[in-house]
Amino acid sequence: MRAHEAFWPSRLPASLTPAATSLWMNLWISAARFPDKNALVFMGRAWTYREVVQAAEKIASQLAQCGVQRGDRVVLDMQNCPQLVITHFAILRLDAVVVPVNPMNRAEELKHYITDPDTRVAVTTSDLAPELAQASEALPAELRLKHLVVTAFTDVFDPAQVSPQDLPDAWRAWLLTPRELPALSSGAVHSWKAWMDSPQEAVLPATQATSNDLAILPYTSGTTGLPKGCMHTHGTIMHNAMASAVWGNGTAENVTLCVVPMFHITGMVSVMHTTIFMGASLVIMPRWDRDVAGHLISKWKVTHWTNIPTMVIDLLGSPHMDKYDLSSLVYIGGGGAAMPEAVAQRLFDQFGLRFAEGYGLTETAAPSHSNPPDHPKKQCLGIPFMSVDARVVNPDTLEEVPQGESGEIVICGPQVFKGYWKRPDATAAAFFERDGKSFFRSGDMGRVDEEGYFFMTDRLKRMINASGFKVWPAEVEALMFRHPAIQEACIIATRDAYRGESVKAVVVLRGTHKGQVSEQDIIDWCRENMAVYKIPRVVTFAEVLPKSGSGKVMWRALQEAEMAALDTEAKPQ
Repeated sequence: MRAHEAFWPSRLPASLTPAATSLWMNLWISAARFPDKNALVFMGRAWTYREVVQAAEKIASQLAQCGVQRGDRVVLDMQNCPQLVITHFAILRLDAVVVPVNPMNRAEELKHYITDPDTRVAVTTSDLAPELAQASEALPAELRLKHLVVTAFTDVFDPAQVSPQDLPDAWRAWLLTPRELPALSSGAVHSWKAWMDSPQEAVLPATQATSNDLAILPYTSGTTGLPKGCMHTHGTIMHNAMASAVWGNGTAENVTLCVVPMFHITGMVSVMHTTIFMGASLVIMPRWDRDVAGHLISKWKVTHWTNIPTMVIDLLGSPHMDKYDLSSLVYIGGGGAAMPEAVAQRLFDQFGLRFAEGYGLTETAAPSHSNPPDHPKKQCLGIPFMSVDARVVNPDTLEEVPQGESGEIVICGPQVFKGYWKRPDATAAAFFERDGKSFFRSGDMGRVDEEGYFFMTDRLKRMINASGFKVWPAEVEALMFRHPAIQEACIIATRDAYRGESVKAVVVLRGTHKGQVSEQDIIDWCRENMAVYKIPRVVTFAEVLPKSGSGKVMWRALQEAEMAALDTEAKPQ
């Protein structure tokens, strides 16, 4: 018996029987059970399960007329809104594959999400549509999008009926500004609203997808430059939707605040799919605002809130905190970064809430580890999740290390992805066999304490954690090399008082551009060409980068020098 089993929630089995149904069936079943129950809440408007399933079938009908068939990949590029949920399930209704894209990506980054999954149809919001159109137009004609579907946020709510508490001034220009549809030179652009307003003509075929069929293709970056698609089936996503529901005492009466982005695996699986599976209610925020969060928790009696620790810190720091009623909350937790112990203690002392941290990756459909809600530990990854066998191994020998020693965290479970899209080499490198099981190598270093709880110790992979956003230096470097003035660039982490870590670029300029380009010029160019969380906050110029005998940039030397310099600055003089 593994040590953590002593702390296993007594009401729960150690594993779950796999479901044979598709993810679409979760929405259909919840709509059949609770047709008049609130499924989605956005800008003060509630959508019932009947309305959501009808809207999803209408969008599916229109997508079918655009040629979307079983197995086709469809890009979904949106921030949180009802249209994201509806379109996500519309794609699944056709047994097609959702390709969720980070809405912070710019045109240069977006090209990869069109070409790599062989996407011909994309659905987005009007504020993001120009970037997708620009990305498509920059590609050879045979690789471009054939259909671009565009929705305005106001397609689902009336601005005149929204309270200032739901729609703060800072959001008004973003959410309310009318925008013209972009054009595609060799494709068609469609209005999501026009689709919704038109009669449903196509008769949809019966769903045929099984648990083994590809359902979601989220992308993750790593030590190489271009992001890799993680092949998730209906079964891998379904397991964690079901497990997250029972792990968190979930019922149809849950009211979940959804502010973590639903393009990301945590928001998609642990929040959206889990809520829909239960027939519960999802209160949607398009982006973070502490006072909107406080208002929504109070108004809608939110019971469950998955987040990143910086959100909790921000909310507790609001000058209006005394106006908010958090008494309905029964669960609060998340991951991405460690929760400061002092903040966790305040949550417990003031509200009786224990912050339950978890751990997972895109490859594991969100949680592979989670703290038991009744027995969490602070700044801890938790124990292996339902149906999971997780171990700590020597990264060189792959043999399990003794309790307390640091090694690589490896994971075996039904939620583990089926491999990297079009990357058999990367897939083979990510797995190994042990005791008749296939284990995924996380690339994260950890240890197990005497009670079987896992703790992070380091990372094997080069990665920067900025407020829970994973920044992969190789990807940022690959983008920066496209700047005409940059000869070489090395991305390292620097400290940030709010984000924990932030991005720093050490740049060698081409001889022809020295003295003509400033550090701020580089930052401004990055702002135009990459997602905001990837942008270097600090740029320094160097004559050369340190290199090994084989010619590889010694990024570790730069990283160690950066941390040593910061430590020196922090010491009292």
